[in-house]
Amino acid sequence: MATQTAPLELPTSGKIHQNLSTPALVELALARAEGYLSANGALVVETGERTGRSPNDRFIVDEPSVHDEIWWGDINVAVDEAVFERLYAKVKPHMADRDHFVFDGFAGADPEYRMPVRIICEKAWHALFGRTLFVRPTPEELESHTPEFTVINACEVSADPRTDGTNSHVFVVVSLERRTVLIGGTHYGGEIKKSIFSVMNYLLPGRNVLPMHCSSNIGEDGDTALFFGLSGTGKTTLSADPARRLIGDDEHGWSDRGVFNFEGGCYAKVIRLSREAEPQIYDAIRFGSIVENVITSDGPRVIDYDDDTKTENTRATYPVEYIDNCVIPGVGGHPRNIMFLTADAFGVLPPIARLTPGEAMFHFISGYTAKVAGTEAGITEPTATFSACFGAPFLPLHPTRYARMLGERMEEYGAHVYLVNTGWSGGPYGVGARMSIAHTRALITAALSGDLDGVEYTKDPVFHFEVPASCPGVPSEVLTPRNTWADKDAFDAKAAHLAQLFVKNFEKYRSEATPEVIAAIPRT
Repeated sequence: MATQTAPLELPTSGKIHQNLSTPALVELALARAEGYLSANGALVVETGERTGRSPNDRFIVDEPSVHDEIWWGDINVAVDEAVFERLYAKVKPHMADRDHFVFDGFAGADPEYRMPVRIICEKAWHALFGRTLFVRPTPEELESHTPEFTVINACEVSADPRTDGTNSHVFVVVSLERRTVLIGGTHYGGEIKKSIFSVMNYLLPGRNVLPMHCSSNIGEDGDTALFFGLSGTGKTTLSADPARRLIGDDEHGWSDRGVFNFEGGCYAKVIRLSREAEPQIYDAIRFGSIVENVITSDGPRVIDYDDDTKTENTRATYPVEYIDNCVIPGVGGHPRNIMFLTADAFGVLPPIARLTPGEAMFHFISGYTAKVAGTEAGITEPTATFSACFGAPFLPLHPTRYARMLGERMEEYGAHVYLVNTGWSGGPYGVGARMSIAHTRALITAALSGDLDGVEYTKDPVFHFEVPASCPGVPSEVLTPRNTWADKDAFDAKAAHLAQLFVKNFEKYRSEATPEVIAAIPRT
């Protein structure tokens, strides 16, 4: 475990705007021309050339106390301490000449496990982002607040790859010993929250808490559910259920006390958002929220959620209490049901399948979804994406460590696990159609209520999992994907192709896998 030292601080000759209210931060952002108000009252901002995270520009400092613990490689890229010092030497004088916008709060809703954090920014809207996404302290908690980790967002500072040891002018550098994150060269707000999420992923397993990239909600009888899934699979959308109370939409811990949200807000993708399909999220975007990289109409400034001119990754940030039936504080009991969401663009996986513990561990380690044409440069056809534990970019430790922790908790608390395909049916992307969100909601509701417990199931011959033959509110022919394809031979070929992709991806984890996980590997 990393040696603990005090986070770095920054002197400034400018004004320190510390722990301002939301209206005050909005006023300052407007006065400084950092954004403008849309018709619904949300602050509209642009993040420049980087409209998403910059994974190739994220580094962890290779320090003695963490060297043997980190899962080094393409995701956790090591830099030596001299790189951090050079970048800090650039950040320090730059920030010294500017006003500081400071937010003090917590990562984690459970007081037993939360981490006090400080966010120092040169932009008012970044401080508002921090205030929205992290847990806001009470006045009494603020009086005794001492940060254990600090994020310094010097977005206007650029690195020089030739001399600074970076890959580009952008840098997100985490020093676990200095307990500080340096961000520069990018205005994208998500780097602030994701850097602290990665820190929590490093620290919490040492306290016997499983950190998870998932959303969570709770039913009327107190049953907690988890929703794992990569971007675009519906994690935020499906957890915002009017019939259930939202705990959080992205990041949680699972301790021996139950589940707790890391955040005090939500960071939702809003491309093609509509009130009809996602009323809770639509209505949460108002004054106090931030909308990134959207297009608004001239004059009225009405947001056009269908316009992807700037990016497919348009985002909205809002406090969790803007969801009417949210849980404050964001804590719940031990999960009864866990959903693994995938957007299968090959049209092979069923809309829902029941997993054995071994199958659950296999799919957790796999973390599968598929990207479709147009979502990223160079993608012209469906492309399989595997991200361990549905959050590999944020895992400082080896994925099997998190997977073992999940397996232990599933066994101890008797959680049921389902694989839910929110992707394509009737054929691959370009031939079939996207799963109906109404059908997906009906399937999840049936799973959570126990209505799927007594129905007939059939075992998939390739992927082994069990597929229900019926579900209230869902046509039975939709449930078995092969039946939705006109060309059955084409389906079989595509299923075999996807199975091979799973097998190939799993090879790097096979040596650490248990026999029951190995038994879940698809047939090829």
